[in-house]
Amino acid sequence: MKAQNNTLKKKPVTGMKDILPAEMEIRDYVIGLIKETYRMFGFSSIETPCVEHIENLSSKQGGENEKLIFKILKRGEKLNLETAQTEGDLTDSGLRYDLTLPLSRYYANNANDLPSPFKALQIGNVWRADRPQRGRFRQFVQCDIDILGEPTNLAEIELILATTTLLGKLEFQNFTIRINDRKILKAMAAYSGFAEEDYDNVFIILDKMDKIGLDGVAAELKENGYAADSVDKYLKLFEHVSGSIADVERLKTTLDGYLDVETADGLAMIMSSVEAAKEASFRIVFDPTLVRGMSYYTGTIFEISMDEFGSSVGGGGRYDQMIGKFTGQETCACGFSIGFERIVMLLLERGYRVPGGREKVAYLIEKGMSKEGMLKVLEAAKAARAEGKQVLVANMKKNKKFQKEQLEAEGYTTIRDCYADFTNNLP
Repeated sequence: MKAQNNTLKKKPVTGMKDILPAEMEIRDYVIGLIKETYRMFGFSSIETPCVEHIENLSSKQGGENEKLIFKILKRGEKLNLETAQTEGDLTDSGLRYDLTLPLSRYYANNANDLPSPFKALQIGNVWRADRPQRGRFRQFVQCDIDILGEPTNLAEIELILATTTLLGKLEFQNFTIRINDRKILKAMAAYSGFAEEDYDNVFIILDKMDKIGLDGVAAELKENGYAADSVDKYLKLFEHVSGSIADVERLKTTLDGYLDVETADGLAMIMSSVEAAKEASFRIVFDPTLVRGMSYYTGTIFEISMDEFGSSVGGGGRYDQMIGKFTGQETCACGFSIGFERIVMLLLERGYRVPGGREKVAYLIEKGMSKEGMLKVLEAAKAARAEGKQVLVANMKKNKKFQKEQLEAEGYTTIRDCYADFTNNLP
């Protein structure tokens, strides 16, 4: 009979990971820099629970993410397995899949105690039962800034400037902010003759443009039964697009009668204002193929693209109707989220070193050191910490050479040997 293996599993759950000290040092630094930079733009830190009401999470606001919810069983007397007939009888809450919906609930619940407009900064873990891949996990940190109660495009300008200033401080250069507007997407579809009920499906196919190209999008639209005249007219709008403000102006003329002039002029103003006031080195381009998957977006949408990573490393947009679903009264809202995990991954791949870190000093104590000698070492360590240094006091190992190599790899620039016969002065 085979013996039972009672050994506990040492690897983390699929899609989640342990974080080693070298990465944790970078993560802590990035979070600190995020808070410092965003606070300089007037954002205030908040926190929301990681568990949300299942009704909120399943309210058709989160698009595909609603299929990826980690649901939580009811507890105690509320959980009755014998009488349960549907999943709703078993669950009443779930882990949040993003920070936007919890923020909307938070604002609806606390608006009377908050300034208007309210500039929120929120950093926290979220969970999605997604397929893990490079830069994508089932538990990951999101970092959002949102401006609630600001109806003008000042919100978009501030969000983009704050986010790009942060990326510049992390030594990212020549990245691209792609920007579009959901109203432009709808105007292009209406101009081309698509029925309004087909917009979402058309946009899902359009969103594949970077993978299958213009011809691939055309073929898939026709395969889905859309009229060839509409498809050809639609895709002609995307030809010869350079990403400039001139493209916005051209579409404003072409879509006359379908697109509000204010929408096009507002997008052009965001682009020109960001270009004039930016602190980092990046491009902001108009991309009429940009869709973004969340169904709650109502206006401007944007994403961050970097050549060293094959997909978006951040994004956001305007969602003016979500808070109203909690309060019955519409509240203007716009947000930008950076892909924290992907940013950290790229920094690690670059061999990034935290700038201006504390000097790291190690004292290695030989076995048999006298009480007097130990006190001298501890006094020296205390004095070094008072000078702002990071100090490690550790016993010396038999393989001292390997121990020192490990410490050097961890960033210790000064390693002092404290021998057993040491009583007066540190070496």
